[in-house]
Amino acid sequence: MEERFCSPCGLLSILRKLKSTPDQEVRILLLGLDNGGKTTLLKQLASEDISHITPTQGFNIKSVQSQGFKLNVWDIGGQRKIRPYWRNYFENTDVLIYVIDSADRKRFEETGQELAELLDEEKLSGVPVLIFANKQDLLTAAPASEIAEGLNLHTIRDRVWQIQSCSALTGEGIQEGMNWVCKSVNSKKK
Repeated sequence: MEERFCSPCGLLSILRKLKSTPDQEVRILLLGLDNGGKTTLLKQLASEDISHITPTQGFNIKSVQSQGFKLNVWDIGGQRKIRPYWRNYFENTDVLIYVIDSADRKRFEETGQELAELLDEEKLSGVPVLIFANKQDLLTAAPASEIAEGLNLHTIRDRVWQIQSCSALTGEGIQEGMNWVCKSVNSKKK
C-alpha cells in the first residue's frame, strides 16, 4: 500500500500513525555534537523558516498537537560544556534521535564516543535510536554506511536502531527517518 503525505516532512501523517491512544504523548530527544544540524532538523519538522539559525545555548522544544497527539521534540545544545546536562532530559524518552554532521570527519571519533555514552545510560536503556547522517547535500559527506561501520553500530544489540542519510537543509531523508521513528514507537508502546 502506497503512503502519501501532504506536507514536506509529513509530521501530521506521522502523528496520525502514532495515534493508538487518545492524547498519546511521544517524547523525542534530539542530540548530537554542536553544528550537527539538530535545530535545522527540528525546524524542518515543524515546517518553520530555517534561514536564520544560531547555535543552541540551552535547548529548544517544539510541541505539536494534532488530533489528540502531543509530540514533544527536545533539541538540546551540543557544545561540549552543555553535554553534561543532557542526562537531565533522559527520563521518559520514547525515541532518541542522534544527529551527525556527515561532512565533519575530524569529529567522527568524538561523536562516536558521545553516542556510545548515551547508549550506556541506564535511563535510555532499550530506547530506540535513529541516527541521522546529516548534511548529505555536501560533497564531502561520508555515506551513512561508512558512518555506521565507523561507529560500530552493528554491535548495538539492546535496542532497535536505524541510520538514515538526510539533509536538514533540503529536507531529504527526514521523512524516511521519521517513518522509522513512528514504527519504533508503535512497536515499543504495544
